[in-house]
Amino acid sequence: MKELELKYGCNPNQKPSRIYVENGELPIKVLSGRPGYINFLDAFNGWQLVRELKAATGLPAATSFKHVSPAGAAVGLPLSDVEKKIYWVDDMDIEFTPLANAYARARGADRMSSFGDFISLSDVCDKATALIIKREVSDGVIAPGYEPEALEILKAKKNGNYNVIEIDPDYVPEPIERKQVFGITFEQGRNELKIDDEFFNNIVTENKELTKQAKIDLAISMITLKYTQSNSVCYVKDGQAIGIGAGQQSRIHCTRLAGQKADNWFLRQSPQVLGLQFVDGIRRADRDNAIDLYIGEDYMDVLADGAWENIFKVKPEVFTREEKRAWLDQMTGVTLGSDAFFPFGDNIERAHKSGVQYVAQPGGSIRDDHVIDTCNKYGMVMSFTGIRLFHH
Repeated sequence: MKELELKYGCNPNQKPSRIYVENGELPIKVLSGRPGYINFLDAFNGWQLVRELKAATGLPAATSFKHVSPAGAAVGLPLSDVEKKIYWVDDMDIEFTPLANAYARARGADRMSSFGDFISLSDVCDKATALIIKREVSDGVIAPGYEPEALEILKAKKNGNYNVIEIDPDYVPEPIERKQVFGITFEQGRNELKIDDEFFNNIVTENKELTKQAKIDLAISMITLKYTQSNSVCYVKDGQAIGIGAGQQSRIHCTRLAGQKADNWFLRQSPQVLGLQFVDGIRRADRDNAIDLYIGEDYMDVLADGAWENIFKVKPEVFTREEKRAWLDQMTGVTLGSDAFFPFGDNIERAHKSGVQYVAQPGGSIRDDHVIDTCNKYGMVMSFTGIRLFHH
């Protein structure tokens, strides 16, 4: 098959629409559903991301994409009991395979952004992973294959309309890529940059102790950024992205946005949040929304108008700003990647508030000395990669 006709493009009024290759065959098979234009953009970007994560770490990888940027990305390290609870999989009687762990972590880091995601998996989808996907609101999945039982589970989702795509893992795209904007064709070489341990060797701070786990996490951050709409910043901890700030015009806004998401991820693990008692029958998405509200600044309004009774069995105590700050001060060992240089030390100041100890960025700002000094003030390790990773 050289081409596949699509229902429409980005929007219903954009017709006709198709995907095609000029030479050879399309490297995909649609096993269920009818994926659309944006679905395929998410699928192909996500597939590249997880393929590179697997190559860099040797671990199965998963990503949760929304609107051509990842909401989460992770490798298949084991889930703790707390992580199982905050990702809403603690009630599942399944054997958590490495791939299932990867997707639970990718989906769970920013569950509000992942709502209605497109999933990419580095490995053949197994039954455990399919069972997690089955219960989530999602548009589709791409993987290099599916176990028979997993495929049947996925094909039954959305009354048989769930999008399931199989991609040829051996497919190699042409080295030159093209796209059109306003009738003008743009052409460039593909970004084939390999990110591995040596990518972070140029350490410019006084502290040069880059741990093995930090190298893995930095690789995850930079590979994630490689497929995130720029400007972008990514916080990672223990094998998973915990905060991604995408598509902001200002670097500090990327850092703040991603930092807030990282903070929310950690606040979900606090005793105050773990102790919330939800009314019976409340859906997971509604629980996610309620938690986001509870740890936000507007919770007093919910208490005041009595809306809490529709969410919680017992009226929760206010999670004060001081209590949240005290909990966040316990978050350590976080890594931070940036797709372009930090122009000011304010980015490092904000990163410090979210427990960042390891930083990777291209360098090259006229204020590099100030950024390095700010890292030194907090004993951080910072690597200059020398390579920008813009993605548009």
